[in-house]
Amino acid sequence: MTRTVRGREWLLDLAPDRDGVALEHAAGAPANTADAVERVGAPAVCWAVAIGEDMAAHIVREIPQFGGGNSPFEMLRKGTESSVVRALLLFAQPDAGLATITDESLEGIREFVRRGISLDGVLRGIRLGHAEMAHAFLRACEALVAPDRLADEMKAISDELFAFVDGFADAMTREYLAEYDRWTTSAAATRAETVRTILAGDDVDVAAASRVLGYDLRRRHVGLAMWTRSVSADAGLHLAATELLSARGATSTLVVPIGSGQLWAWGAIPASGPGPAPAPTGPDVRVAFGTPGAGVDGFRRTHREAQRAERLRRLSGDHRDGATEYDDVVVAALLASDVVAAGEFVRRELGDLATRGEQAADLRTTLLHYLDAERSLVTVAGELHVARGTVAYRVKRAEQILGRPAGERRLALHVALLLADELGDAVLGPA
Repeated sequence: MTRTVRGREWLLDLAPDRDGVALEHAAGAPANTADAVERVGAPAVCWAVAIGEDMAAHIVREIPQFGGGNSPFEMLRKGTESSVVRALLLFAQPDAGLATITDESLEGIREFVRRGISLDGVLRGIRLGHAEMAHAFLRACEALVAPDRLADEMKAISDELFAFVDGFADAMTREYLAEYDRWTTSAAATRAETVRTILAGDDVDVAAASRVLGYDLRRRHVGLAMWTRSVSADAGLHLAATELLSARGATSTLVVPIGSGQLWAWGAIPASGPGPAPAPTGPDVRVAFGTPGAGVDGFRRTHREAQRAERLRRLSGDHRDGATEYDDVVVAALLASDVVAAGEFVRRELGDLATRGEQAADLRTTLLHYLDAERSLVTVAGELHVARGTVAYRVKRAEQILGRPAGERRLALHVALLLADELGDAVLGPA
């Protein structure tokens, strides 16, 4: 292990304050992680990994624009983790010749520019991250440094942290401005800005916009939103969107990446084309479709519907494979526009039936199918592949928990069951 500056040996005693944080959990490149371990040891690096993850989560909570799924979060976490590791190494080895900012921290700038996150937003994120990192270092210092040295060490760490974040912010600002200049002069930026102008409802010259996009806005469109749950699935996203739209009869497509692991796309389809084609059912790709619409208004509407379906899928925990059709979830999507109110309604309407766990889920599913099937036990038994007696028992048990027959307040009960089925834990109470 490389020698640590005298008086800073306490940094080698750093360790995560929660279980489950290992070097394999690091977001950074394995070579960089290995170098840091060689300098300060594995426990201290694991501590930095945990703090980096906490910083990323804190930034997303305060500035939701940085979120949007697993892939954007992992990109952000790579940067926050890298900054904590670099600060740790600079404190431990100030004469090692290490730069204040790392390539991994700068890597996120390209995505921030393309997603339309402003420089003010980036700098606010840096300030939030710095506050979280400073708190972590000072808390560790207080716990590990001898009382007779504590005041001097805390002042030194605080001063060095402020110097660190000043240099970090300067480097990020320079890189952001350079990337912004590159992006705004590119054809991709022009197309993305044209799409955003159309979606905002601004008046557009349809012929001119179609030429810029290479896509005829006067056609009939079907829109989709596609995203991934892992960075590794990002590379094939554009091709996957194009193939899905082609399978639905699209003769031309428009694909607009909106950040790491996310894109919007449209396909121009005939007035009477083939029905929906199967979507990928892999563990990482998710897709939500709007319904077809004609012209510029249809272009906007099918996109809005795809976004609503995407939001519903994310609220439910993003655990279902394959595609989400807006037509299939339109009622739940509209009712879940206020998810807090939806959860209050579900828990009030279902009572103890609105709890997490397999048993309650089986009762809710059976009761929902029972109401959908106009209370036909035979139909529900066939749909759920269980005995008719099992259906009858579950319905009776659900009514006992509700404290009323299923036919009483039927509409409210049906809606509450539908929301619970679509949104799951987002609207349910504890087990």
